[in-house]
Amino acid sequence: MFDLDGVLVDSEPVWEEVRRAFVADHGGTWQPDTQSRLMGMSTPEWAAYLHELGVRMAPDDIARGVVEQMAARYRDEVPLMPGAVEAVRRLSEQITLGLASSSPRRLIDVVLDAAELKGCFAATVSTEEVPRGKPAPDGYLEAARRMEVDPRGCVAVEDSSNGLRSAHAAGMRVIAVPHPHYPPAPDALALAWRVVPDLGALTVESLG
Repeated sequence: MFDLDGVLVDSEPVWEEVRRAFVADHGGTWQPDTQSRLMGMSTPEWAAYLHELGVRMAPDDIARGVVEQMAARYRDEVPLMPGAVEAVRRLSEQITLGLASSSPRRLIDVVLDAAELKGCFAATVSTEEVPRGKPAPDGYLEAARRMEVDPRGCVAVEDSSNGLRSAHAAGMRVIAVPHPHYPPAPDALALAWRVVPDLGALTVESLG
């Protein structure tokens, strides 16, 4: 099971830049812990949170505006993580892959289409499609349900604190690939079954 943001796509800097500017442009105040709190939230959750920061718009309008800006950025260029395409294609040749992402469905599809990876995944889930975003396990559990597999037999690849907590709560073994600029909290990293430096270290053998 792959996460998307921070694992396959170096999107956290883009998300932060877009949402930080959106908050500032619409009367809100970005807090020191805002970015870390946002990582892993579903679209309704982070839109409601930005509204709480003082953005003078309804949460649905906040979500629509931010996602449109993100899609525009991705249309210019999808910032894939080094080795992302190679890792997904390498693993998909031998094992069944799923994806559980906090990104909206629209952005998941843009990324997978641009990278020509959509066919590598048996199931993809946006936390828009489940009751709760990460750190709740809902997204990972739904991906396993769609794939008709036991989540306890799955390995998840994650980078963020909330992502690690989510996959662990779903009963999956978790491989952490920490983002150099957005490292997970020590207590979240402690939940990882393994920690690897980059996607190049992911092999079928490393998942056993």
